[in-house]
Amino acid sequence: MPDNVSWDEQGNWGANGAWGTRDSAGRKLDLAHWQARLDELRAEHHVPGASLALLVDGTVHELASGVLHRGTGVEATTDSVFQMGSIAKIYTATLIMRLAESGQLDLDTPVVDVLPGFSVADPEATRTITTRQLLSHTSGLTCDFTHDSGRGDDCLAKYVEAAQGVALDCPPGTVISYSSVGYNVLGRIIEVVTGKVWDEALKDLLLTPLGLTHTMTLPEEALRFRAAMGHLGEPGEEPDPAPEWDLMPRSAGPYGRVIATAGDLARLARMHLAGGVAEDGTRVLSEETVALMQRRVVDCPDKWTVSSDGWGLGWTLYDWNGVAGYGHDGASIGQYGYLRVVPSAGVAVALLTNGGGAREVYTALYRELLAELADVTMPEPFAPSATPPAVDWAPLVGTYKREGVVITVTEKDGAGHALYEFVDGMKDLSKPLHIDLLPVTESVFAGTGVGAAFSTDYTPVVFATLPDGTRCCYIGMRCGPKVA
Repeated sequence: MPDNVSWDEQGNWGANGAWGTRDSAGRKLDLAHWQARLDELRAEHHVPGASLALLVDGTVHELASGVLHRGTGVEATTDSVFQMGSIAKIYTATLIMRLAESGQLDLDTPVVDVLPGFSVADPEATRTITTRQLLSHTSGLTCDFTHDSGRGDDCLAKYVEAAQGVALDCPPGTVISYSSVGYNVLGRIIEVVTGKVWDEALKDLLLTPLGLTHTMTLPEEALRFRAAMGHLGEPGEEPDPAPEWDLMPRSAGPYGRVIATAGDLARLARMHLAGGVAEDGTRVLSEETVALMQRRVVDCPDKWTVSSDGWGLGWTLYDWNGVAGYGHDGASIGQYGYLRVVPSAGVAVALLTNGGGAREVYTALYRELLAELADVTMPEPFAPSATPPAVDWAPLVGTYKREGVVITVTEKDGAGHALYEFVDGMKDLSKPLHIDLLPVTESVFAGTGVGAAFSTDYTPVVFATLPDGTRCCYIGMRCGPKVA
């Protein structure tokens, strides 16, 4: 029986023609209801197309809604593929852990011992950064170093070479700073250890054993399938197709380009929920390795950008009022994806979208789904405090800098403001962003005016202090140290 067709436990259609099944706790999974909610929320928030996969009691159920491209009107179906952006990091992390488990890689060996050409601006950090730190975003490596190293099989080698000398966001092993550069280094480690390019290693060691026939890494591979087009536009309006399907170079693969159906993403989650065993019984990871990936390595000062409470070895970790979960978010040009896994309930939910108010759809739909299927109460949407605290702006005012970005915080008449400017290699990415800082706590602020650069909600702006006493500012989970 296909994964996306389900009956109840007696093999009958549900009441009033609705189809459904029951989970191991006896709860009815009314797929017709969730199809209607997906349709309703997608239309309400101007999302052109969406695909939803629900993993309940070991079975993946797939739903789809809307269109893949507003210009052509091609229907979104359960076998449609979407760009998943940073969800690719979970695939890279899983592959790294498979190599570590096999004894081909030691997570605590300095990266430079595996990649002799690896280096960063700090010589001491070059000697000490480990694979384990790369997995948990505690290496200090920055996120937004953009470099197109071409389409050749040597693109990752060239990227890592070009990143030599890039300034760190923070000292290695101290705090979290979300790092796409770190995941490209992991991709290059995979190549050196396996002798295969990252794309081939991923297929041979992960996608094929899991039977993920609708998962790929290259645009030309996506042409074999119904592929979603990203859409861009103003919040609250119908978006238009993006000017290009994909703006990322090939070297972005390990951190940002895996293309898949929502169902295939849920099947990856099923392997992790099953203690490392694929649907056909193939063991991909040991139970110990699966558990290690979910173990908290670092807390997150910014608990709102991706709803994270902490980070494991690859996974974003959540604490929903005592119910533990893990997952990851991702975004590319006009496409947004969300994966949430609740191990205590054996439930995973994957949502892939192609533009519009995707985050609003995610927030409403997951709140309902996880409450019903996993007894999870998700936190309220991030917003300014109804009773804002008094803020001492003096220690917060100043200039913060990380690779490609300068943040200038000012205060006038008791109100805070941040100017977010793209510089150096990112200077043409966007015009400067003017952000009003509305207090949530004395160190956490709801930023306005950011818009599509991060989300259509308030953007979290979080001030923290590094272990050496340096102030820093988190926007988008990236740590920017204070420089003036």
